[in-house]
Amino acid sequence: MDGTLVDTEGLWWEATAEVAAGLGHVLGDADGPEVVGRAVEDTAAHLIRVAGARAPVTQPVADSAAHPVAHPVAHPVAAALTSAFFRRVEQGAPLRPGARRLLASLERHRVPFALVSASPRVVVDSVVGGALADVPFAFTLSADDTVRTKPHPDPYQAAADRFGAAPAACVAVEDSPDGTASAEAAGCGVLVVPSALPVPPSPARVFAASLEEVDLGMLRAAVRIVKSSRLA
Repeated sequence: MDGTLVDTEGLWWEATAEVAAGLGHVLGDADGPEVVGRAVEDTAAHLIRVAGARAPVTQPVADSAAHPVAHPVAHPVAAALTSAFFRRVEQGAPLRPGARRLLASLERHRVPFALVSASPRVVVDSVVGGALADVPFAFTLSADDTVRTKPHPDPYQAAADRFGAAPAACVAVEDSPDGTASAEAAGCGVLVVPSALPVPPSPARVFAASLEEVDLGMLRAAVRIVKSSRLA
């Protein structure tokens, strides 16, 4: 979602810079890999580490592998990041170029699609109720809906299960290294449209410079690549 369909990576960076400043840390380029595309808890842990704070970020727990509970935002740094990001998203998040056309094409051709995000549920619901209010997602998954979020495979495995499809029959459209790693680990085809951070090339990945280039043919190519790699 962030940086793929909606242009919220800049808002996330601003929110992180605000919280970092409160901890006495000036956010810079070196922090990028720990901020862009990362879950709130991961970025909070990074800020705590670089700012020299001692208290750890509470890790998510689950009743069982089949019944995950929501991620607790137990550490005040994680709570502050969520609050700062939510305030900015609530003011409006513009769509990425080509997003509206691609979503309309999927709907027109009756291709089911869902939103899989590493953002907290409160942020996902704000975007889906705002910039993406008229988009008929089959469902949405947030960082709160699985035990682990990106870069782990859990979100995309959960999405494939919800669709009743094998991961190799699904395509993830991603913009970040963590999101790409998550989709690949789940066994999905991956179409990468990089935004704030470069994503390393790989024979298993299809790349586009913008969503304006993406069509159903490119999505099918991503499926063919992942299926052929499993047969090799």
